[in-house]
Amino acid sequence: MILERSIVEDIAAALSAHGLILRGGFNFAAGEETPSGLSGAAARSVLLVGQAGAAPWPHFLRWREGQSQTLADPLDAWSREVIGTVAKKFGARAVSPSDKPYLPFQQWAMQAEGLKPSPLGILMHPQYGLWHAYRGALLSEHEIAFGETREVVHLCDACVDKPCLKSCPVDAYSADGFAHKTCLAHVCGHNGAPCRTGGCLDRNACPYGAAYRYPPQVQAFHMAAFAGL
Repeated sequence: MILERSIVEDIAAALSAHGLILRGGFNFAAGEETPSGLSGAAARSVLLVGQAGAAPWPHFLRWREGQSQTLADPLDAWSREVIGTVAKKFGARAVSPSDKPYLPFQQWAMQAEGLKPSPLGILMHPQYGLWHAYRGALLSEHEIAFGETREVVHLCDACVDKPCLKSCPVDAYSADGFAHKTCLAHVCGHNGAPCRTGGCLDRNACPYGAAYRYPPQVQAFHMAAFAGL
């Protein structure tokens, strides 16, 4: 059975009510080892779910008002609840990037949308820049009638100055990768207030996708989660 585009459009509409969007998808290749679908049989296709900009934020805040303020990882919990409800409605299995054992969300995203990592490791999107995220995926035991994948221009290739590698006061990002401990110590330290309240300075230095930049309160929320504050 092949799911028609109209069903995919219905899934997209159900997600949009929560500020979420479909981020593309693909059919697994014949013989490829895949995670299981809802019944336990091998999944035949995957639809990635995520956000562009901070569209889900007001929906998340309304949901959070009815939750315990000590709830761990509330954004993950909200995402699982919303995506899980949509998945159940359409006979799919919902999975999350934080599920263990971890699923290859980064590789799925690159295959589904043709994206490449920026120097910060975040996938660079031609429209959203670095201001997007993947919140989950729907695994279906049916193939989906996807259209042809278009080639995507990787904006980082045309960026000569690379301001994203020059704004961090402790040079957390370099050709050697991400210095997690150095970044964490700075964010939690006396001089880390700009990062704690306004987000990663390197990420904010990127000129692309500025219209989708997360508001300061959203960036502060994510930074607090990263630093365990």
